[in-house]
Amino acid sequence: MNRRQLIQFFAGLGVAASLVSSPVLAQDKPIKIGATGGPHAEILEQVKKLAEKDGLKLQIVEFSDYIQPNAALAAGDLDANSYQHQPYLDAQVKDRGYKLVSVGTTITFPMGVYSKKIKSLKDLKNGARIGVPNDPTNGGRALLLLQAQGVIKLKPDAGLKATPLDIIDNPKKVKIVELDAAQLPRSLDDFDAAAINGNFAESAGLSPTKDSIAVEAPKGPYVNVIAVRVEDKDKPWVAKLIKAYHSPEIKKFVTEKYKNSVVTSW
Repeated sequence: MNRRQLIQFFAGLGVAASLVSSPVLAQDKPIKIGATGGPHAEILEQVKKLAEKDGLKLQIVEFSDYIQPNAALAAGDLDANSYQHQPYLDAQVKDRGYKLVSVGTTITFPMGVYSKKIKSLKDLKNGARIGVPNDPTNGGRALLLLQAQGVIKLKPDAGLKATPLDIIDNPKKVKIVELDAAQLPRSLDDFDAAAINGNFAESAGLSPTKDSIAVEAPKGPYVNVIAVRVEDKDKPWVAKLIKAYHSPEIKKFVTEKYKNSVVTSW
């Protein structure tokens, strides 16, 4: 290699080094965040506007199912996702071996207890009939809500997939009736009370925060989260993303847009 070639070679190395270390170019690359269509994606569109003011560029990628966002994140096709609650993420990590972790809470689609016959669960009569969803995840969720309200008591190790067989104390001898979750709003007249998922309640014109006689706490186990790969959890852009999401502007947007059918966790 002659002198001229050596000069060109080392000059090239200098350019390459400047490209790698340039903070401007690093900021130009957007953070890809996955979300399911609907409220999750709509809220992120607002988060995106705030994040840009803090120097963080976001690219929102929408998905139509619950499987792909975690698969894409684990594979490196996404930098984060926002669509799932913690129990679902935990199950995915356990079953699929994903090295993913939640870095912040977002919103809850709260399950509420509704009734056309009583104003409070304290007014339940002995032998009252309470409708709950008949699938394992939402059925357990309903029973945990009833336990939190003092209606029943479950085995200590029942967990999030509790069933009526896990009830160990039932002071008013209430009858738990399992029914398809989507059918519960239309069957409310048949029960003294019923635990109904937020999305089904909303479609029936019921607001969890206005019409329910009991509702899940916004920071309960079913609050949704933002997930990232384990190795990224302490990166500066993660803190900026959470800061933008947990802003007063986003809380106001969620409250006004979804009429309290979606509850913020901050």
